[in-house]
Amino acid sequence: MKQRFYFDTSVFGGVFDREFENATLQLFERLKLGKIICVFSDLTESELLDAPKRVKEYFKHLPQEYLERVVVNDDVLKLATKYIDEKVVGQTSFDDCLHIAAATVNKADILVSWNFKHIVNVYRIRGYNSVNLRSNYQSLEIRSPKEIIEYEDEK
Repeated sequence: MKQRFYFDTSVFGGVFDREFENATLQLFERLKLGKIICVFSDLTESELLDAPKRVKEYFKHLPQEYLERVVVNDDVLKLATKYIDEKVVGQTSFDDCLHIAAATVNKADILVSWNFKHIVNVYRIRGYNSVNLRSNYQSLEIRSPKEIIEYEDEK
């Protein structure tokens, strides 16, 4: 069974960012080859509306058979609110919490992000997973595309 990676919006923008381009393109190559499934949410789609045209076009032309859309529902909202209530991050990071909660509730294997301040951060990850476990969800692996590519390359 293919691994299901939840991509937050930063990953799509990483395709056109010099600092993140190489690892991001390698990750998307794995998607295009059918090695992984890209899970994304309706929140991702909403955030992409404000993205540059080339990012929107890139997303639009990804192979549909390897994409899985999930929705921000009541369970996701409730879990995201717990992250804020437990002060894992502040209220201004609520959308980041929605991404993490969507990945958790929908049992993604890994959440992939370039957001090092609020998401791919060891202290935040511990906080999110503490809330997840106390809320009867599994821990969520959270990694940058670079970490995934480096791990894959070692195989």
